Amino acid sequence: MTFQPVLIAGGLPGWSFLNRTLGQQTQAFEKTPEILRDTEYFEKNISDAKTAEDLVSDRRLLRVALGAYGLSDDLNSSAFIREILEGGTKNNDALANKLSDVRYREFAEAFGFGDEGGARTGSTSWARGITARFRQLEFEVAVGNQDQSMRLAMDAKRNMPDIAKLPGKEETRWFKIMGNPPLRQVFETALGLPPNFAQADLDIQVEEFSDRAKRQLGLDSLSALSDTDVQDVIIERFLIRDQINAFQSQSSGSIALTLLQDTARNFTSLT
Repeated sequence: MTFQPVLIAGGLPGWSFLNRTLGQQTQAFEKTPEILRDTEYFEKNISDAKTAEDLVSDRRLLRVALGAYGLSDDLNSSAFIREILEGGTKNNDALANKLSDVRYREFAEAFGFGDEGGARTGSTSWARGITARFRQLEFEVAVGNQDQSMRLAMDAKRNMPDIAKLPGKEETRWFKIMGNPPLRQVFETALGLPPNFAQADLDIQVEEFSDRAKRQLGLDSLSALSDTDVQDVIIERFLIRDQINAFQSQSSGSIALTLLQDTARNFTSLT
């Protein structure tokens, strides 16, 4: 039977309960037969995947590889994934570097098929690192099957410390957030940005993200994302605003339905 995380509610109450029970729930999840089979198979056989073609030709290996980077939706796109892996990340013309979603670049870099030094698949410790990521993200998927907003909150909690550690300018960190679709959605919602905001010029987007983070969160530097209190504030704002947006959408839908029903009744009475 498919594992179902226990979520008592949505929003902040559900988030609080999930965090209190996270250790117990993840342990139970990781002991499920499907997860055990997938991770054991990967650790035992990934060393045989010496090329990108080897990896994409083995669906079970590919499932874990993609799942570890939140790319499970591409499981049936083997030609696309092979091109991503073979191109590596060192050349500007590499496909992974051209895509707006930075998770493809992280995926290609992790496996190393197209980069100097070649595949990293022969390392036992590396393989265990991949399966650890896979278990974590698959649990998030299971949560998302019941509450997508909760999954996004978990994704943000996992990624924010890595954003904080990035070297370079603030713009670099914001671009990293903007290039990660789940993380971007959390920040857009938490900061009250409109749905069509992604269509704006990139420089304008960075400026607006940065300005709102300073005004609303007192966040002068994204290095502060290493602070768990800052992470909690962002996630709480996301969950609250997400619920407000959902309520407003439902209310608008109810109003529209009522108007349509009234119109239908009026038309019937006239005929």
